[in-house]
Amino acid sequence: MQNLPNKWKGAARFSLYIVLGVGLLILVSAASISFGAADMRLSTAWGAVFNFDPTLTEHQIIHALRFPRTVADILVGCSLAVCGALMQGTTRNPLADSGLMGISSGATFAIAIAMAFFPSRTYGQTMAFAFLGAAVATGMTYYIASLGKRGMTPQRLVLAGISISMLFGAFSQYFSIRYHLGQALAYWTAGGTAGAKWSELAIVAPFFIGGVLVAIAISPSVTVMSLGEDVAIGLGMNTNILKGISTVVVLVLTGLSVVVVGPVGFVGLITPHIVRYFVGVDYRYIIPASGLYGALLTVFADLTGRLINKPYETPLGIIFAVIGVPYFLYLAKKQRREFE
Repeated sequence: MQNLPNKWKGAARFSLYIVLGVGLLILVSAASISFGAADMRLSTAWGAVFNFDPTLTEHQIIHALRFPRTVADILVGCSLAVCGALMQGTTRNPLADSGLMGISSGATFAIAIAMAFFPSRTYGQTMAFAFLGAAVATGMTYYIASLGKRGMTPQRLVLAGISISMLFGAFSQYFSIRYHLGQALAYWTAGGTAGAKWSELAIVAPFFIGGVLVAIAISPSVTVMSLGEDVAIGLGMNTNILKGISTVVVLVLTGLSVVVVGPVGFVGLITPHIVRYFVGVDYRYIIPASGLYGALLTVFADLTGRLINKPYETPLGIIFAVIGVPYFLYLAKKQRREFE
């Protein structure tokens, strides 16, 4: 590999880590389907997935509960990691994440409103509420961050996002108390895919896949944008169009993720940084690799949450908080040193 041009070195390194990631994802997914409150043999899991027998109880458990749960982990983890990579590339903010930017909290608050006033809502209506809440939160975050003489900076954007997250979090708690949503909303906000169903995944999967494909399609432009908006404009790029497309993709993927799993944070923050270390700074590689390793990380975290306190489960949101908070503090400290 040392004799290859830099362009081919990057492609070869990317291909290597993609193959490695796919292999690890298959192994961890097999473990996720096999292990839980009641452990099952890998051969049983294989049979339930590829040769389903409805007369066998173990096959029913895997097919109705564990298999859709693992698929939901993959879809959500992939989407949140792609969102993080997109946001970090287009804003040039290494702390950008849909959870830290208030987007997830906005979607959660909108779902709390739906629970309170529309108890007989359809799944599609829940998705619409989540999109609307995510859009409002995004608009508020960017508006607040742009106030002042210095305009928008990465530090102001993060502070605005955290403020919006706290605001919508407080609103959600108020609705939870006022309209007696405590148990339902607490289960949702803790984060988890235990309630994933095939009928619901069939609705959201095309949007997840479409959003990720659009993100991959615009990844060359994100690479240029990551060099600086002035550079991108100088090269003839319409940065407003790129920002608009990336914002829509982030809103769709984040809103769907909140509907499926709740407001899980830090996936989009951690994964792109890990991936960038291995595949370099080209977003043509970062975005697809982030999707793959975000899925892997989410499946592994969900499996860990099921195994560390059997037969009880530790919510997915708590697992990622334990991992993500120290990493966020490390990045924030690093950013402060660079800013000073």
